[in-house]
Amino acid sequence: MGAASSGEEESFEAGLLEYPHYTRPVTWEGRTIPEVLRSGDHAKIAAWRHAKAVEDTRLRRPDLIERHGGASQAPPSGAQREDRASKK
Repeated sequence: MGAASSGEEESFEAGLLEYPHYTRPVTWEGRTIPEVLRSGDHAKIAAWRHAKAVEDTRLRRPDLIERHGGASQAPPSGAQREDRASKK
C-alpha cells in the first residue's frame, strides 16, 4: 500500500468486516447503487459504510461484534467530524 492510511478501512482493521463496494453503472444486473453513495455527502457516506460494516459483521461474524464491544465503535472519523461541525 502506498500511503500509511491505505489500510485503515480494510476488513478487521476496526474489528469489523468491510462495507460493500459499488461501481458504475448505477444499475447492474438488477442491483442499484444506494442513493446515499451518489449524493456526494461524505459524512452520510461514511455513516452508511460504517452501518453496513456493522450489519455485515453481525450477520457473518457475530463473534467479532462480541469481541469488540458490540457496535460501539465510532463511525469513521470523517463522518464524526462533519456531524459535529454541522451541530454547532
